Amino acid sequence: MNDTICAIATSQGVGAIAIIRISGEEAVEIVNKIFKGKDLTKVNSHTINYGHVVDKSGNIIDEVLVSVMLSPRTFTAENTVEINTHGGIAPTNKVLELLLTNGCRLAEPGEFTKRAFLNGRIDLLEAEAVMDMINAKTNAQRELAVNQISGKVSNLINSLRDDMVQIISNINVNIDYPEYDDVDIITNDILVPKITNLKERITKILKESRNGRIIKDGIKTSIIGRPNVGKSSLLNALLEEDKAIVTDIAGTTRDIVEGQININGILLNMIDTAGIRETDDIIEAMGVEKSIKMMNESDLVLFVLNNNEELTDDIKTLLSEVKDKTYIIIINKNDLPRKLNLNEIDVDNSNIINISIKNNQGIEELKQKIIALFNISQIEGSDPTYLSNTRSISILENCLESIIAVEEGVKNNQPIDMIELDIKDIWEKLGTINGTTYEEELLDEMFSRFCLGK
Repeated sequence: MNDTICAIATSQGVGAIAIIRISGEEAVEIVNKIFKGKDLTKVNSHTINYGHVVDKSGNIIDEVLVSVMLSPRTFTAENTVEINTHGGIAPTNKVLELLLTNGCRLAEPGEFTKRAFLNGRIDLLEAEAVMDMINAKTNAQRELAVNQISGKVSNLINSLRDDMVQIISNINVNIDYPEYDDVDIITNDILVPKITNLKERITKILKESRNGRIIKDGIKTSIIGRPNVGKSSLLNALLEEDKAIVTDIAGTTRDIVEGQININGILLNMIDTAGIRETDDIIEAMGVEKSIKMMNESDLVLFVLNNNEELTDDIKTLLSEVKDKTYIIIINKNDLPRKLNLNEIDVDNSNIINISIKNNQGIEELKQKIIALFNISQIEGSDPTYLSNTRSISILENCLESIIAVEEGVKNNQPIDMIELDIKDIWEKLGTINGTTYEEELLDEMFSRFCLGK
């Protein structure tokens, strides 16, 4: 953290401009060595300066604009310089080379954001959201990242931690300073509602975070069924392109074929799997095995049946397993005489869609059913202030289990000092979500709330 780093901040290739970012205590001085124009060490912060980058012999490398931003009002909270060069590979790399030979170190992946976090400019949730913003493919993903970068999601966690500090502080005062007359005595009647409130708020955040994961990662969707029922045709119809090979030959699809569609700002990560049937073909059998594995791992299963084909025992077995998942039964080829008898299986009739891919019928109805199953319309119209990172959600789930155990402990008259330790442990776990400081923060909060030092 004491050295000065640099890296190309834009995609390399032919373009109008490229940006090279430099951050560290000596950022301005190092760039000034290779810059011909104003003395950058004397310009005002947050100014753009015209000039040229030159080598040690004075040869002009490129005509540039240099932005100078002084600590602490920068992304990394360090002195930062950005050099805008012409967007060719050769001039960009040459400028980078000059910076490296004049005292900079090449930045590691994500090091600018890492420095912003370590310097207290952003917290861990906000740091993670920077990459989410870069990777955003839909407007919903962009809004989710914006809310996380702005600190709205961190505020949810900070609010929980603040209330826990209040509980911990009250318990500590009761234990260590029983002579205080103006402090509420912590009893079960006071503590249980507070703990229950925390549990309900954590539960609500986790419930809503399911929407965050859907926005960020999309809905993992597998298309399952026997050969020649129209799985690949369905994928092509949803994607509106010929992504998968379609023939009348059974077993054409031997491996998974993937594609994405955007439904109201939510991505469906579509996976067309190999047709499920008994086969002596080793490669096809491997594809069938992978299909079943993908079905078990999916958020949504589109199970395609042939209207003109009777149910087989293996399909009946798979359909019985699908009942415990989020699924839609798609009956294709409804333009042909019906041989299919769904009374042989126990499925939710409201999750059955009749389509004819050949005649382009039922595709829009299928999309509307997916929207309804995942409340996509509600997600689209809401303010996306959710946890969306698997790491954060996993920690919060662990905290929920712990707070439920604390609630039971309080109801069972567990010693108050043990309750205090358990709550403090949950408080610290919550802190790992946004990377806040533990012990020092707790002491600061306790003294500021209860004035124990006066």
